[in-house]
Amino acid sequence: MTGANRAARLAAQISLLLVLLATSCFLMLKTYLGDPEQNFNDGAINHVASKGPVTVGKVGWQLDSLTVYTRLVDTKGKEISIERPAGSVIVVAELQVTPLDGLRLDDGGFLCAASLRDDRGNSWQTTNAFRFTLPTGCSDDDHPFARNKANKLAQVYVVPQEAVSHLQGVVLTDRDEYERFLITL
Repeated sequence: MTGANRAARLAAQISLLLVLLATSCFLMLKTYLGDPEQNFNDGAINHVASKGPVTVGKVGWQLDSLTVYTRLVDTKGKEISIERPAGSVIVVAELQVTPLDGLRLDDGGFLCAASLRDDRGNSWQTTNAFRFTLPTGCSDDDHPFARNKANKLAQVYVVPQEAVSHLQGVVLTDRDEYERFLITL
């Protein structure tokens, strides 16, 4: 075998090695660099903020507190009925919500929702708590929201007792941009 043949063979082997290496890197990183909609559907969190404020879809959000309760009462001291399984507690997330210019307010309100998340990837949706001292929805007729002004909001969740120590914060989604925001305390 001549020196030119050896050099050509070595160059071909190195080229093949580089192509295989590039292909394997692409396949490994495809899920992270790929389709933003697929990443969103997989539950990826794009942004993490401590307390906020975070602007999502022309609404500013700030997390004030996460408080654990065994039961809720209204302003008159009467218990608020919330369905919950045995071994669960009620978690109330107090937020400041600011509707910004450009947001459509129907009858002084708009649709909003934040889910509660723990460090194990579990999430919980809000539960209705009528007669709570703070509004529990952004379209509450009794508490219309003012534009460009921070409004108090309470999001109520029913969570298993063992998950309380693992709670991280609330998650907000922007479906138009395929982004998910986690606001922690």
